Amino acid sequence: MRLGVIEYIDAAHYLPGHKTCGQWHGHTYKVELIIEGEKKETGMIMDFYDMKSILRQVLSEYDHRPLNDIIEYPSVENICESVYSKLQGKITLPFMIRIWEGRGKWCELGDI
Repeated sequence: MRLGVIEYIDAAHYLPGHKTCGQWHGHTYKVELIIEGEKKETGMIMDFYDMKSILRQVLSEYDHRPLNDIIEYPSVENICESVYSKLQGKITLPFMIRIWEGRGKWCELGDI
């Protein structure tokens, strides 16, 4: 069974050397966290509150920040890898994340 939550962050970045994205600009990133597991005696795989708390804690490092200060080349792929690595160890069940850069563009990474 899978369970998911969604959070949002706003951040600015530029992609060095990129023709159209080489200038500072911003996005609202939609971040989906999906876990997979079996229901426990509580009737839940994991409490939504706990999922959101963990995700918000990790995303606070990126929210309203210039992403180039955190990631050398902040493409959505590199942002996804960075967020995923920070969630590892905090989420003990198999999980994946999907990060939307604005509307209609996303990257997904995970082990489910």
